[in-house]
Amino acid sequence: MPRFLSALLLLSAALLLSGCDLLGIESTTQLAERRSAEGKAVGGACRHVGRPIEECYALNKRAEKAAVFAGWREMNDYMRENKIETAKPAAAAASAPAEDDSKVADAKRKPP
Repeated sequence: MPRFLSALLLLSAALLLSGCDLLGIESTTQLAERRSAEGKAVGGACRHVGRPIEECYALNKRAEKAAVFAGWREMNDYMRENKIETAKPAAAAASAPAEDDSKVADAKRKPP
């Protein structure tokens, strides 16, 4: 009887431990793969908007530098092969008209 109980306990422990994936607990390999994929996405996005790699590192301090560089390089190769021009960042495009509007408003306030 004690052997049966110990076998049952061992089996139930194995079943409980195998259910960890169902709880959403990520393993270290999954975390490393996700961080690498995020870094590659950041690098590719930086290259697409024309940012230099050093600026990309400075803006994304938490991203892995090797992954950022790999994504930047892949996007660079892709853009060269397909002759794609760099895109303007949305923040820079939105702030540019605001600067022009402020200059116009300042010019209206100043007497000739």
